[in-house]
Amino acid sequence: MKKRVILTICASFVAIVLGVAIGSVYIQPNNVLAIIAHNVVGLDLPEQITSAEVAIVWNLRLPRTLLAFCAGAALSVSGAVMQSVLRNPLASSYTLGVSSGASLGAALVIFMGVSLPVLTMFTLPVLGFVFGLATILIVMSIARQLDVRLENHTIILTGMVFALFVNSITTLMFAFFREGTQRMVFWQMGSFSMLDWHTTQIVAGLALVGVVVISRFKWELDIMTFGEEQAEAVGVNIRHIKLSLLIMAAALTGGTIAFVGIIGFVDLVAPHIVRKIFGAAHRIVIPMSALIGGTFMVTADVIARTVTAPVELPVGAVTAIIGAPFFAYIYFHRRKKES
Repeated sequence: MKKRVILTICASFVAIVLGVAIGSVYIQPNNVLAIIAHNVVGLDLPEQITSAEVAIVWNLRLPRTLLAFCAGAALSVSGAVMQSVLRNPLASSYTLGVSSGASLGAALVIFMGVSLPVLTMFTLPVLGFVFGLATILIVMSIARQLDVRLENHTIILTGMVFALFVNSITTLMFAFFREGTQRMVFWQMGSFSMLDWHTTQIVAGLALVGVVVISRFKWELDIMTFGEEQAEAVGVNIRHIKLSLLIMAAALTGGTIAFVGIIGFVDLVAPHIVRKIFGAAHRIVIPMSALIGGTFMVTADVIARTVTAPVELPVGAVTAIIGAPFFAYIYFHRRKKES
């Protein structure tokens, strides 16, 4: 187990370095490390490194790569929680309408020009986060009215229906407001371009806090994977814990996609890979989901900005190309086992 953990940490480090090194101008990995060391601890730069390379690494690629890693980590941890709490391998924050709510918030900003008086520059991410989180709260409230015990299938079906309703509102806005359509579509496909250190720091802080707080519920998550009756038998307050964990997972997803747009499937793929490699214990699943999800997202971002260079692909399209077959495999494999 320790060897696999160490290998995963090393793979994540290598992915970050290569994510910074690879681009329209290739920069040697050792030069990347030297530039980072120079800016972080003040070490002298080797003579062969130019000022242009320093600017490319420190101002462009490093914040973008770290942002991709942190976004992937946050989304993957959110997916791991959703799958465990709802005991469904296909569950995610997107299933419960978080992305739909965030899209509606983004549509209000892009199509209708809604602006916050104090946080003008952060109107889109703030409204995206608020609407995404509000969606899960509404879904849970409706589900509680329909089923006092908050059964998993009730939550999932309520989330899917409410997501369709919210998506229909966003679609109507596409029909009525032509201006801004391209920007809205680009946001919905996800991207890490044109983002800076400030955004990276916010998403990194969100991911770190989310992983730490959710890790404190590792025992409850372990118990809940065996079934709600078993969890209640050992004293777990199912309704309270389920609601708290779903809200935290939704906040992780909503806060992330509010800045980088809707990027799907990483929250589905990474937790499954982790459980195959490391088992089901959440003391390992949570941190390893963060590492593997971050590595997956960095890899997808490198593909997005290099495979059709100089044209950049939406990173959400890349993750979908990889994740959709994986999604289909899980669904049909599960059906085959049940039959």
